[in-house]
Amino acid sequence: MTSFDSTPQLNVWRMLLALAVVFVMLGTTGWTAVRGHRGAATPIAASLAAWERGHIGGHRLPDPDRTTPIRLAQFFASLDTRQRTRLATRYPLAVGNMNGAPVALRYRANRIALGQARKAEIARLRDNRLSAVGQRDAGRRMHRYEALMAGKRRILAFDPMGSGRVAEVFGDLGRAERVSVVVPGVDTDLLTFQRTERQYTAPVGMAKALYRAEREASPRTRTAVIAWADYTTPNGLGMDAATGIRAEEGAVRLAALVRALPGRSRVALYCHSYGSVVCGVAAHALPPRVSDIAVAGSPGMRVERAAQLRTAARVWAVRDSDDWIEDVPHLEVGGLGHGADPMSSDFGARVLSARGAKGHTGYFEPGTDSLRNFAEIGIGAYRAVSCAHEDDVCREGLPGTAEAGRA
Repeated sequence: MTSFDSTPQLNVWRMLLALAVVFVMLGTTGWTAVRGHRGAATPIAASLAAWERGHIGGHRLPDPDRTTPIRLAQFFASLDTRQRTRLATRYPLAVGNMNGAPVALRYRANRIALGQARKAEIARLRDNRLSAVGQRDAGRRMHRYEALMAGKRRILAFDPMGSGRVAEVFGDLGRAERVSVVVPGVDTDLLTFQRTERQYTAPVGMAKALYRAEREASPRTRTAVIAWADYTTPNGLGMDAATGIRAEEGAVRLAALVRALPGRSRVALYCHSYGSVVCGVAAHALPPRVSDIAVAGSPGMRVERAAQLRTAARVWAVRDSDDWIEDVPHLEVGGLGHGADPMSSDFGARVLSARGAKGHTGYFEPGTDSLRNFAEIGIGAYRAVSCAHEDDVCREGLPGTAEAGRA
């Protein structure tokens, strides 16, 4: 799932940080060009454009960009089943990615969109003009779409553009008392969303393991876990991974997701590697329902202290002693690097035990302290977590039960 696995590439990271002053001297024009670049129309944009021209019951459809998720939810609630189904069928990508649409309708719309994307890849496979590399890519994407359509998978978001984005739900999101969101790091896309080998290094495996652990820890607590790969992650340890540009884009999407979740469930974020940068940037914009932000193998959260995140959520940090991310310089110079180490005492996070985890991608492995701790946080059983240090300081001032955690 992540090129942060690759220790030799640490030299690349260090080189990028060493060149920070040079990039500052180049001025802001280069960054502006990157930020301001607008590509061709995407499939989602096309679906939204069609939505904006659409009508139902003699009325125009609401503008998703100018309508809050609450108002959109009210709009969908005013429709009958046949009307909602018609919208999902006509505008599957728009509805499937629309914050405020009923989650069950989003699942249905995304299944339709996946089927359309699968047909497009089949057409590519039959195109004699396509190179061998292109045909191989088309085949891989076709099989991924088929896998995402299999059984009763709950796909909350789907975008086939480029390397692709996707989010999947485990559990009943509509009835959940507590929701956990797994935010992965670099090199995450449609094709790396799920793995057969080393399954717990990919978002689906992480989320499944967390959901099982939460259910085992508190069978009576209604939980749901979202494997959230619905942002464009950096590719490898290049410039994107050394800056916050991708994190800023992802933070907007993450905050929008959380604000639009149904019900009044408490929400915990589990942010791995570069995903912790996303969570750090998003923290100030997250609604009060976010009770916890846990970072694992973090290169930094783009602040020097947890208090600077400007969130009322509890901030947790965990890192295995063999995680090479510890050797990445924890600093920020001219936009390069991600700031202080969340594991440091000065940062102010609650530091958790990672016993049993191995390396940079082992935090969601069953049997590890890190996964067990994540599950206890997820159900609100804060006093059951195990701290990294014997002084148990990570549990100071915490409520002790799931009921207290939901209060």
